[in-house]
Amino acid sequence: MQSEDHCHRHVLQLDIQGTPQAWITLEQAALHYATDSIAWFDGDGPLRILRGGWNTATSRQSIIEVHPIIAMRGASKVNLFDVVPGFSKSKLVRRDRFTCAYCAGVFAERDLQCEHIVPESRGGAWSWMNIVAACAHCNGRKANRTPEEAGMPLVYLPYVPTRFEDFLLEGRSIRADVHEWLAARLPKGSRLN
Repeated sequence: MQSEDHCHRHVLQLDIQGTPQAWITLEQAALHYATDSIAWFDGDGPLRILRGGWNTATSRQSIIEVHPIIAMRGASKVNLFDVVPGFSKSKLVRRDRFTCAYCAGVFAERDLQCEHIVPESRGGAWSWMNIVAACAHCNGRKANRTPEEAGMPLVYLPYVPTRFEDFLLEGRSIRADVHEWLAARLPKGSRLN
């Protein structure tokens, strides 16, 4: 039987200040270790121990312990002021806690739709601030109207997820310690708390 860690194959790569930059593979992380590019790491022990060749002079095998969270030396590769988290239906329904923005019913992801607050046909943008999760009934009832015109006020407001929220919204299978690390850095009013 495989251990739980064999299910987790991605490492959370941070900049030196601790801001998430990317999910990387174990192999990419090992390369960062081998090139001494890592400033610090975190997590409840290594994600994986990789074993390499034997040094004939010392009779020792090379070993790299890959931790689930690594921070890179040097300047950040991502300018966070220019980054808007990528949009997807699954991220949207997670952001909105699987809850219809009009009736407050909780549904499975497959039963929710991406609903434009200001309809697309009326210039409404396809953006985090103009889209909410809605059940098919409410989406059809609201139709091509604004919530005010339809008499259907929103039960919650849309928002653009922070960088930390975005990494959690991706829905990856991540270790509990990585999830806790990200969750501890969520804004105070985050719906993901």
